[in-house]
Amino acid sequence: MKVGINWGVHMEKIVCECGHENPYGTILCESCGKPLEEERTKSREFLTMRYEGSARRSQTYTRTEIDKIWNFFSSVKIGVTLIVLTFIASAIGTIFPQQMYIPPNADPAQFYEAQYGWPGKLYYLLGFNDLYGSWWFIILIALLGLSIIIASIDRGIPLRRALKNQSVTRHDIFMKRQRLYSTTAVESLDDRMNKAKAALRQKHYKIREQDGNIFAEKGRFSRWGAYVNHVGLIIIMIGAMLRFFPGMYIDENFWVKEGETRFIPGTDHEYYIKNHDFILKLYDKDNERFGKAIMEEAGGVLPKNYQTNVTLYQRVDNGILGSEPELEKVKKAKIQVNHPLTFGDYGVYQVDFQLNAFTKMSFTLNKKSTGKSFGEFTVNLIDPKQVYNLGNGYKVKLLSYFPDFYFNDEGEPATKLPIPNNPAFIFKMITPETPKGETSFIAIRKNIDIKGDNEYKLSFAGVETKDLSALNVHKDKTLWIIIIGGILFMVGVVQGLYWQYRRIWLKRKDGEIWLAGSTNKNWFGLKKDIEKITATAELTEPDDPLEKGKQRKEDTNDDGTTEQ
Repeated sequence: MKVGINWGVHMEKIVCECGHENPYGTILCESCGKPLEEERTKSREFLTMRYEGSARRSQTYTRTEIDKIWNFFSSVKIGVTLIVLTFIASAIGTIFPQQMYIPPNADPAQFYEAQYGWPGKLYYLLGFNDLYGSWWFIILIALLGLSIIIASIDRGIPLRRALKNQSVTRHDIFMKRQRLYSTTAVESLDDRMNKAKAALRQKHYKIREQDGNIFAEKGRFSRWGAYVNHVGLIIIMIGAMLRFFPGMYIDENFWVKEGETRFIPGTDHEYYIKNHDFILKLYDKDNERFGKAIMEEAGGVLPKNYQTNVTLYQRVDNGILGSEPELEKVKKAKIQVNHPLTFGDYGVYQVDFQLNAFTKMSFTLNKKSTGKSFGEFTVNLIDPKQVYNLGNGYKVKLLSYFPDFYFNDEGEPATKLPIPNNPAFIFKMITPETPKGETSFIAIRKNIDIKGDNEYKLSFAGVETKDLSALNVHKDKTLWIIIIGGILFMVGVVQGLYWQYRRIWLKRKDGEIWLAGSTNKNWFGLKKDIEKITATAELTEPDDPLEKGKQRKEDTNDDGTTEQ
């Protein structure tokens, strides 16, 4: 035994009889292939060629907490469990629509409960509404990525070292305990070996020679297919997680009414957009291009085109808080479905619309007994104020606002969506006569005094409607990373699926030529290659014991060697 360093820990290196120093925990000598444990030396079973019998950290070190963590995440069972949990979570995330697909500007907390009841509420509370942005799903993906990285390092580095160190001349035990093995007594060793070498070249094997022995291999790169696959997955996960860093990914919906200029979300108030006009064109109900059933299914209204004519502006001042932005025109555009407005890394898409939407409502404050008016105020339904001062001690406070009003299961006022489809309000009216204020609930065709008979009331004075456009701003600087990861993933799949690592050893031994072969898969292909070699070099073709349903039996000598 010789003391060395392995995996950063002082452990004893195992020196084989061939002189090669193997890391602690190695099963088969990296150079000659001899089993390094006495029990394995005397065994009659085929040698385990998985990972070439190399020393894996997870199977060698089990003492410290770091070892235990490493061993936990290097486990294939843990990796598969994390994958299954990810698939289950992703499947549950498809039961109800993700938050990005609900109506623009809808409040998720209210939308899911209003649309799907208590299952929708639970769905929202557990974070399935924004599955790929939920903290627990990100942690799950991070753990899966950690498992893939550790498992790849745990297996890949020892495998690379073992393949790099393998010598041409292999130990007798290694040769005998391969699945394909045969011996042939010959008179002219050089002639037979040269013929075998020529046949191997015809089969495109890479050949190495040492002391008259031959080692031929092809398709070694296929052994790295799984690891290329893992690298691709890790890159995809990195790309996905980068989306949570500021400026890397934006996908937000926003409403713009006709004539309004507003900033574009996610651009840090740098870009603004003005909605000049919303245009909706419909197909004729009698259009022969669409069947009667389709038109009936669409309620006789089938959009031909809907677009928003806009102007894009860029802010050119320093953006002083509270000041009106100084804007510079960038360009005009017509935003249609699948025809976005693009600028820089951004794209603005048309996603929805609402015709004749309520945008403003006006009210007057009146005394019930006389009908006298004490002023009028207007509520912006998109961005309402909290207090409306009418002068002379008269003012109105907005206590609650329900843009899309309905009564919930508890009989309390609530809103389905933040869009003013059916606006309702709870106001407090403050006057010199009622300094503590009187509370009133106002909705379309509803005017209710909440606390008994009020002296004052609010009356509708008018309503303003405009067409609304729902736009989506999208920016994705991680897409190229995900594409690269996807390409690498597919390269790894093809690399490991359509190629195999085949090895053939030819060894001179006491007037005989020993032949052994091994592959990681497709034994039929390897046997066809060996048939060509044995036929050309007139060697004995090896039998495959597994085809006969039994393992090769060997006799074991006292010195630990085996013989047929």
